[in-house]
Amino acid sequence: MRFLYVAPRYHTNQMDIMKGLVECGDEVRFISHYAALIEDYSYVTPIVLGYSRLYQILDFLYVKVIRRKDPTAIVFKIQHGFPPMGRLRRLICEFAPDVVILRERSLYSMAAYHICKKKSYPCILYNQNPLWSAPAKSDLLHRLVDRFSPKIRMTPVMGMKKPGTAIKPEDYFVPFVTRPQCAPDQRKYFADDRIHILCIGKYEIRKHHLMLLRVAKRLKGKYRLHLTLVGEATNRFQKEYCEQVRQFVREHHMEEMVVVKTNVPRRDMEKEYLAADLYVIPSTLEMASVSQLEAMSYSLPVIVSNTNGTACYVEEGVTGLWFQDCDEEDLLQKLDEMLSDRVHMCEMGAAGYRAVVEKYNFETYYETVMAMREKILQEHLY
Repeated sequence: MRFLYVAPRYHTNQMDIMKGLVECGDEVRFISHYAALIEDYSYVTPIVLGYSRLYQILDFLYVKVIRRKDPTAIVFKIQHGFPPMGRLRRLICEFAPDVVILRERSLYSMAAYHICKKKSYPCILYNQNPLWSAPAKSDLLHRLVDRFSPKIRMTPVMGMKKPGTAIKPEDYFVPFVTRPQCAPDQRKYFADDRIHILCIGKYEIRKHHLMLLRVAKRLKGKYRLHLTLVGEATNRFQKEYCEQVRQFVREHHMEEMVVVKTNVPRRDMEKEYLAADLYVIPSTLEMASVSQLEAMSYSLPVIVSNTNGTACYVEEGVTGLWFQDCDEEDLLQKLDEMLSDRVHMCEMGAAGYRAVVEKYNFETYYETVMAMREKILQEHLY
């Protein structure tokens, strides 16, 4: 089979999927809008196609002039950037894919879908909107976007079953994939009789590193703790926030219990997970994160915000705990509850490892994608 992916970037949450496809003998082509600083090309090297020359001018004006003080301006291109059509058409048609997975309802994906539809290449939309969702908006703009987007959709976010939500027949839940890395009986916990907490996330305000630091400071008299923060700091805004985090550590004399790391290559992350006893994701506005699955694959219990799109991967009280989003006191309470029982922590870590083995494997991903492809072919949903 020939798998084509078109996405803004080659994200780390794709790694185990790419590995599985390659090991199955499938051929993969990954076309990305841009490349990030920290990417792992062990199995697939993406083709960084970029944007059309016209859009590059528009993006420069938007990011560097109009919204130069806005740290979120750089994501404008994900929805609004458009590709060099000639090169995109050649890359798609010469590959002649058996299945195409397009990320987001964006101008870039619509352009790729337009090319694929003419050739009857089966296309699947991948986004992180919940499976359980409210009825789609019916205004003209949304109808146009739906018309020029794939009919079949996959998402790694389950969402909540509640009044006003439903699962559309063309939508599929396809969770993130990770490989079991270290079984609980193959690793050690609580080195130096301390509880080692790991937090991974870009150095952005919404990731709430400072909130976690304040909570750790309040608990350090009760428990022997060590906190490791690992994250990307590549643009100006991330570097400035990272410096705020470092400044907090210095001002509160936490240098012995906190380590702040930046831009750690993926190949070096294994030792971070193996050195940890607990994984915490304090961030807000998190549509979906794969890192809690990675932590569970190393037999770590997890604490995650209840609004995290993939909080459902953490079974509360079994593989970890949920805290109320942006609620520092609740994070303190849940962290205190977790730290108070080391035996239960290890049991949760073991349960998380089993969940990875049973639920979040490549075979489930592959079977569901093939089922979606078959539906497209049988019902002519091009």
